[in-house]
Amino acid sequence: METKNILKQAIASNKILAELKGRANEIPNQSMLINAITLQEAKDSSEIENIVTTQDLLYKALSSNISSTDAQTKEVLRYRHALWEGYSNLTKRPLSTNSFIEIVQIIKENGSGIRNAPGTTITSNNKTIYTPPEGEEVIRNLLKNLEDFIYREDDIDSLIKLAIMHYQFEAIHPFFDGNGRTGRVVNMLYIVEKGLLDTPILYLSKFIIENKNDYYTYLRKVTEKSAWEAWILFILKGIEETSHYTLGKINSINQLMQETIRFAKEKLPKRVYSKELIELLFEQPYCKVKYLVDKGIAKRQTAAEYLIELEKIGILKSQKVGVENLYLNVKLVKVLKK
Repeated sequence: METKNILKQAIASNKILAELKGRANEIPNQSMLINAITLQEAKDSSEIENIVTTQDLLYKALSSNISSTDAQTKEVLRYRHALWEGYSNLTKRPLSTNSFIEIVQIIKENGSGIRNAPGTTITSNNKTIYTPPEGEEVIRNLLKNLEDFIYREDDIDSLIKLAIMHYQFEAIHPFFDGNGRTGRVVNMLYIVEKGLLDTPILYLSKFIIENKNDYYTYLRKVTEKSAWEAWILFILKGIEETSHYTLGKINSINQLMQETIRFAKEKLPKRVYSKELIELLFEQPYCKVKYLVDKGIAKRQTAAEYLIELEKIGILKSQKVGVENLYLNVKLVKVLKK
C-alpha cells in the first residue's frame, strides 16, 4: 500500500491540497466558497447514485421558501445538510459509527440504522463477485474495526489512509441505502479532521462522476484481486485533480468579486454601495431582501431598493419564485457552471 508510485503521488496530492488550504484562507468571506463548493459536491455525489437535479433548482430551493421543491432536489439538499452537520460536530467528537448513522439519517430523512438484512450483492456475468457482510453485530464490529484503523497511531500518509478507509466503508455497506453518499461525506470530514483543509471544500465527487466506470472497476478489483495500488492511485489522483479544479474555482470567484466591487463602486449611488453588500451577493447565487436585513446592511424597504439598483446596473437579475422576488448574480452562476 506504500509503493514507490503511491508515495510519489501522495506527495503531489498533499502539496496541492496544502496550497488549496492556504488559498481558501485568504478569502475574506468563506461562506461564498463553502456554499458554492458544497452545493456542487452535493449535486454530483447524488448524481453518482442517479439522483439528478440542476444547479438552478438547488440554488432556488436554498434561497426560497417554496414548498413545491421536487424530491430529487430535496434529497441533494439533505446531502449538503449532512455534510454541514458532520462538519459542525467534528469539534465535539471524532468520526464514529454514531457519526455515520447520523449522516445517513439526514441524507435519507428517516431513522434508519445499521442494516439488519442482506445487502446488495455485486454480480458480473451472472457470477457473484461480492456479498456484503450480514448481521447487525457483525457490521458494528467491522465499523469498530474501521474506527480503530482511522485513529490508529501509525505512519501511513493520511491520504493513503483515506483511500483505504473509503474502500472499507463501501465494502461493509452498513446501511440499506445511502452508503455511497455517506462514504463521500465521511471522506470530506476526515480530510478536515486531519487538518488538511479547514472546511469541506474539496469537490471530489466531480472526479468520481467523470470517472464513474473506473471508480467502480477499481473498487471491484480490490475485492477480486487485492489490487490496492491502482485503487489508491485513483483516489490520490482524484484529490490532486480536484484540488487544482477547486483552486481555479476559488480564483475565478475571487476575481469576479473584486471586479464586481470595483464596478458597483463606480456605478451605484453612494447611498447604496458598500463592500459588505457586494460580498453578500457572492455567498450564494440568489439574493433576497431578507439576506440584507439579516446582515444589518439595510432595513426591509431600503434593502429592496438596493437590490433594484443592483439590477439596474446589470449585476443582478430578478425572478419571481413563489411569492418572493429572488435576485440572481448572473456572472457568479456562469463561473459556478464552468
